[in-house]
Amino acid sequence: MGNVTIRPVEEADLPMLDGALRMLSDDLVDTHRATLEALRKAGFGPCPAFHALLALSGDTAQGAVMFSPVFSTVRGMPGLYISDLWVSAQARGTGLGRRLLAAASARAGALWGAGYLRLDVYDSSPEAIGFYTKLGLAPMEGQRTLALSGAGFAQLKGEA
Repeated sequence: MGNVTIRPVEEADLPMLDGALRMLSDDLVDTHRATLEALRKAGFGPCPAFHALLALSGDTAQGAVMFSPVFSTVRGMPGLYISDLWVSAQARGTGLGRRLLAAASARAGALWGAGYLRLDVYDSSPEAIGFYTKLGLAPMEGQRTLALSGAGFAQLKGEA
């Protein structure tokens, strides 16, 4: 694998980011509902909902990471939540995933003082679990991720 550079996603890069996220969804056999317009609105509006980095070999994406700020009152500090991490099949095992997480952590540290990293991983993805465990990530004992979307979220917001 040639020289890989990691840099922040710019609005013009959204088709490449979208392609990387779609490959991640395919790898996970997961639904991919995000459109280019949704990514544009969420990532480049007045209050960006995410930040992203691309790992490029020339003009070809070899990896991508999408992350956003979180704050923990227990830790007393901001952190970063990794929502998506994708590394191309040919780049797996080269250390690129670790480099992407390190670059996202450094960027979040510079932008909002992040002092910890958090992510969710699918139980059905033992390779990813092994990768994250090897890096030192561990389950948060006594906690469970919950989500609310669709009609339930609309009702909670008072829209239903």
